Amino acid sequence: MTGSILIVTEDEKLLDDLLRLCAAAGTEAEVVHGPPPGPGSWESAPLVLVGDDRAGPLSRTAGAPTRRAGVLLVCRDLDDPGVWQRGVGIGAEHVVFLPDGEPWLTGRIADAVEGVGRQALTVGVLGGRGGAGASTLACALAVTAARAGHRTVLVDGDPFGGGLDILLGGERVEGLRWPAFADSRGRVGGVALEEALPRLHGLRVLSWDRGESVTVPPEAVRAVLGAARRRGGVVVVDLPRRPDDAVAEALVQLDLGLLVVPAELRAVAAAQRVASRVGLVLRDVRAVVRGSTGSGLDGEEVARLLGLRLAGELPTEHGLLAAVDAGRPPGSDARGPLARFCAEFWARALPAGDGASPPEGRGSVAV
Repeated sequence: MTGSILIVTEDEKLLDDLLRLCAAAGTEAEVVHGPPPGPGSWESAPLVLVGDDRAGPLSRTAGAPTRRAGVLLVCRDLDDPGVWQRGVGIGAEHVVFLPDGEPWLTGRIADAVEGVGRQALTVGVLGGRGGAGASTLACALAVTAARAGHRTVLVDGDPFGGGLDILLGGERVEGLRWPAFADSRGRVGGVALEEALPRLHGLRVLSWDRGESVTVPPEAVRAVLGAARRRGGVVVVDLPRRPDDAVAEALVQLDLGLLVVPAELRAVAAAQRVASRVGLVLRDVRAVVRGSTGSGLDGEEVARLLGLRLAGELPTEHGLLAAVDAGRPPGSDARGPLARFCAEFWARALPAGDGASPPEGRGSVAV
């Protein structure tokens, strides 16, 4: 069963536990008893779980498998000081003690099966005031990223916004919406999440339905966004201006926040309050200034007044409402000013040929 999780143990109780954890992570395993596993299984498995009963023999056997990454030693006896030496003997990355380590091990198994690499570049979009155009920009960013070939998830973080699936023309498309994830805790599988969400215009969208539920616990937001980010590519989150606990949880997971501000003094005054609240949680918040032409305020001046870096000036695009009514979401016109702004943003934010977050790590996006 090449490519499956590899379990090496003769301890039947430990084997039962490890098979149960694999099932919880949504995968199966190949089990090896007795002699060392063959080089094919040992080298191709995304993760190798070695029971403590086999660690000693593996390290002493002449035909012991070669050292590799992704080997975990699994044991139960916290008081056995020799376990660390046995872990070194087989080249284990970690020593996991059950049952306390079960949640961590389940996540590690699922990560290995999903092939987790660098996490998605996660961008949040907020309006400096009502009607600033944050949802429009969020949709356009997602549509543009998907058109460029990046795995893209658009997350609707505003339960009172009417639903981003409507803006994308997909309110009748089958798939799960936020209320279905309200009870999510711990770890949500990235692949399962992606397959469950509606697919629109080449991207996956997690929106609100038209039901009465307008709340999702912070724990569910953490689990769902974590799953979306583990799949890599791009995650765009449309957020409301007034953060509650769930929004604060989303802000924690962002790499970058974009604050959309019309080039008007009243809008700047309102945006200052939003920026100050968001800045308590998110280190990197930047201004996107809309409609500066003829207003007397240019983008640099608005950003200076807000104490933010300028991410860019967003020109007015006429005919957006008519296009949405006709089933063409924001950003669908690749030659329009909105799509050009988004394409330039992603060209600066994403490494060439890669949909994952930049090597500098979270919070250091070079835009």
